[in-house]
Formats: sequence, C-alpha cells, structure tokens
Amino acid sequence: MRSQTMPGRGADETAPAEAPVLSVGFVLAENFTLSAFSLFVDQLRLAADEGDRSRPIRCRWSIMGSRAEPVRASCGVTVSRTSGFVDPRRFDYIVVVGGVLHRGPQVDAATVDYLKAAAAAGVPLVGICTGSFVLCRAGLMTGRRCCVSWYHHQDFLAEFPHHKPVSDRLFVIDGDRITCSGGGGVADLATLLIERHLGRAVAQKSRHVLLLDRARAETEAQPHPPLVAEVADERVRRAMLLMEQHLADPLPIGDIAVRLKLSTRQIERLFQSATGMKPAEFYRRLRLRYARWLLENTERSVTEIALEAGFADCAHFSRHFKAVHGLTPSEARAQGAAGWRDAPAGEERTAMAGPRLFG
Repeated sequence: MRSQTMPGRGADETAPAEAPVLSVGFVLAENFTLSAFSLFVDQLRLAADEGDRSRPIRCRWSIMGSRAEPVRASCGVTVSRTSGFVDPRRFDYIVVVGGVLHRGPQVDAATVDYLKAAAAAGVPLVGICTGSFVLCRAGLMTGRRCCVSWYHHQDFLAEFPHHKPVSDRLFVIDGDRITCSGGGGVADLATLLIERHLGRAVAQKSRHVLLLDRARAETEAQPHPPLVAEVADERVRRAMLLMEQHLADPLPIGDIAVRLKLSTRQIERLFQSATGMKPAEFYRRLRLRYARWLLENTERSVTEIALEAGFADCAHFSRHFKAVHGLTPSEARAQGAAGWRDAPAGEERTAMAGPRLFG
C-alpha cells in the first residue's frame, strides 16, 4: 500500500483521510488520446467510492506533469495537471497516455527522467495507446514484450526494428511493464487492475455504471477492420493478424498454429470453414493483394515489391500474381486503379482501402 499523502487527488477534497488501496499516477503525452485517459480514470473514479459519489477513498489518482501549462489532447481538449512529479513510490502504477505520433515530441526530457526514476524504484509502468512508444524511446522496454495497436504496427517496427511488437492482443503484462493497444482495450486493462487490488465486485460495478459489456482478457484479439470482423472464430482472427504483421517475412503455418496453441490440422480446418481457403492460400492472397497496392501506388520496382510481399524472387512472385489477378505485375501497374476495380471476383473479400489489410 502506498503513502497516505497524495497530492492532487483529482476529486472531492472532503473524502475520508484514509489510505487508498489503489493509487495511480498519470502522465499525459502531448496530443494524448482523451478516450484512453478517460476510460481508465473514470473506472478508478467509480471504483473509489460507493454509487456515483466519486470520492477518492479506495482509489486515488494524480495527473502529473513537468510544466504547469495544460496538456492538449489530440481532439483539442486540454487537461491540467494536479501536481508536478512526486515520489513515484507513492503509486501502485504510473500510466503513460500516448496519442498522435507525428506532431513533435510526445514528452520532454524531465518526463523521461521521471519515468526512468520510477522504473529504478520498481514501480510498474503502464503505456496505453502510443504510451508504449514513449516507454520504448526512454529505453524502458528492452527485453520486454510490447503491445501495440494493429494500426501502429508498422510505425513501431520502423522506429524500433529490434523490438517485436505484439499486435494481436488487447494488452500485455510483462512483469512490471504493462502495455495496452488503446481504444476499448484500456477499459479492459483498467478492469483487470481494479479487480487485482479491490476485487471483482468493485471492478464489475465500474463497468456496469459505464454500460460496458463483459471484460475481455489480455489474450483476446484486438478488434479489426471489416475483413476480420466478418470472422467469428477468435483463433482465425488472431491468425489473420499474425499473417498481416509478417508479409515480408511470412511465418510457416505450423508456427502460427503453435502460437495459437493449435495443431496444423486444426488451423487448416478453421480457415477452411471461415474463409473457404486453406491458411497458406489465404496468406498468399493477402501478400499478393498488398503487392498489387504497392504496384499501383508506389514507384518501387517489381523486384522490390516481390521481396516486400514475402516472395523469394521475381519469377515466383509474377507466376502467383498472374494466377490470382489474371495479369502480370507490369500489366497491373499500367492498368492502375481501373485494374484493381476489375479484379477477379475472388478478391472481393480483401478489397479494402489502404496499403495493408489492417492499416
């Protein structure tokens, strides 16, 4: 249990002066995602007191920052800090709320120093939304699994090529590092942490007041765009995500099966039922679909695109491309967008906008 003296309790100052069971410090990045912050803090608020009285009795929280100026969320709303940085050992968790990646630095040097001090003190650090990027940039995720939204999977790989992001789960707990993909997954993580400290009944009460359905587990797949949304089986959905994340370096179907704790025969049966294809065929079509987008929207050579789509050589790529699309890669490039609209009927299931299936 942390210290009773908590600056900036964030709610009714008339609350009883007793030590909270759960104390959380928030660090908001520039252009942070307001929904990620609000989903977490509102569950703390509801868990902290009876009914909807919002007194910080069982839970307390502080919004910390290095500067007195309010922090702007990506939607334009500003949030003021309740305190500067205080002894991190006062908290059970310090939560870094990330947001927009490409609008300048997310946090300043003083914030990075504080997070490093918290890590050195053994305080669990939580990165939600792109808070995982903040922790990685601070060098605080070395050797740790890091959960990233499918939407930012490629951004993460481009910046941290030596890390292996987990983008097929809602959140990942790796010792005293917790990372969450963001969105609705933040509510599920908050529920888990509240249940861990205050019990299941309190955690459920928060969700019920917020009209949230059942809490999802850490291992459940992130919700995805239409193609995966059409697939009911959770195992197939996660397999599709793994495939999308490994287009240039295709995973053997056997490896995907092992990751999902399935046999190769099981995953083949599941894919046949869900897509009408064997997993290897689905995977190949996925890579060819990505290749076609690259042909029509970039100036990369056919050889470069073949490698980017996970084919060993240009001849192998061209043969499979023509078998699926009915024309050679060079003809597809010449035909451009009109050729994509006229693609064979078998491609409708994956004909979605964007360079990648899931982003």
